[in-house]
Amino acid sequence: MTTPSEAPVRLTQYSHGAGCGCKIAPAQLDIILRSNMDMLPSPSLLVGYGSRDDAAVYDLGDGRCIISTTDFFSPILDDPYDFGRVAAANALSDVYAMGGRPLLAVAILGWPIEKLSPELAQQVIDGGRRTCHDAGIPLAGGHSIDAPEPFFGLAVTGEVHGSQLKRNDTAQVGDVLFLTKPLGVGILSTAQKRGILPAEGAELVRDIMTQLNTVGTHLGHAPQVHALTDVTGFGLLGHLLEMCGDRLGAVLHYDAIPKIPAAPELIAKGCYPDGALRNWKSYGQKVAGANTMERMFMLADPQTSGGLLIASAADGADEVGRILTEHAISSTVIGRFETRDPAHVIRVE
Repeated sequence: MTTPSEAPVRLTQYSHGAGCGCKIAPAQLDIILRSNMDMLPSPSLLVGYGSRDDAAVYDLGDGRCIISTTDFFSPILDDPYDFGRVAAANALSDVYAMGGRPLLAVAILGWPIEKLSPELAQQVIDGGRRTCHDAGIPLAGGHSIDAPEPFFGLAVTGEVHGSQLKRNDTAQVGDVLFLTKPLGVGILSTAQKRGILPAEGAELVRDIMTQLNTVGTHLGHAPQVHALTDVTGFGLLGHLLEMCGDRLGAVLHYDAIPKIPAAPELIAKGCYPDGALRNWKSYGQKVAGANTMERMFMLADPQTSGGLLIASAADGADEVGRILTEHAISSTVIGRFETRDPAHVIRVE
């Protein structure tokens, strides 16, 4: 019989948030980032934080650009090795979302050393190293601190040719939308933290989160792709709003959006992350048609290592679909960009 001292450690019980669900809410982040961001301009900085893009991009002047990003969070899985894998995949996604390829990464680790053993932290690092290996890059070092709650992530350096750089704010009226992973990760992760998620559900959500968004590098070569981002802590609606900026509106076809099958039933039982509610409170007034509990919490659900959200020219959708199909990804169109409606930014049909 397993004694209490031998019971497996549940990492999710040592953090108040989970994965990208521990992000600061969009409305609060707006206040934090409200500053004189152009006070020290750099002509070589092609992408900074003005557009809330996935990574910073610096022009080397010879056609090549450096991509720099960092991402870390508290445990979304109980298994330390899998937590490391997911955190690494999530950080690498920012490079893929710019159309680039990663070159190397360094680790960022916070660990409550008096509560959790260093051997568990080693397993987290091993998981991150495994994902970096799968991406073809070294985990070249890092930094660690003794922290009240565990967290882990990467700082990643990548590269992209200037002509293949994809941004999150360059979509055009008439562009169609694709999403490369199903929604519902935050909902199922909440069920797992509450101990009500069956083993097969836990395995499914782990597999979704550890899947690398390497298709983004290939989409960088596709001129039909006008804009690109990944869906993480602000949910599909939040990241689509960033793509719309102050110019565009968007329509989402709810039934076409890929979803984890168990997620709607869990929402009906009241199982959803606090981050989904924070997200909705931040931007729900900009959305029309998300008029059911399922729609609201599904579309605002914070994703961890979520899919790529792709804006493609309508007449290039077949080519983008071909690229996705080659990588065993659904090529269903989930919506389109349109002229901004004064009453709302996003309409859900």
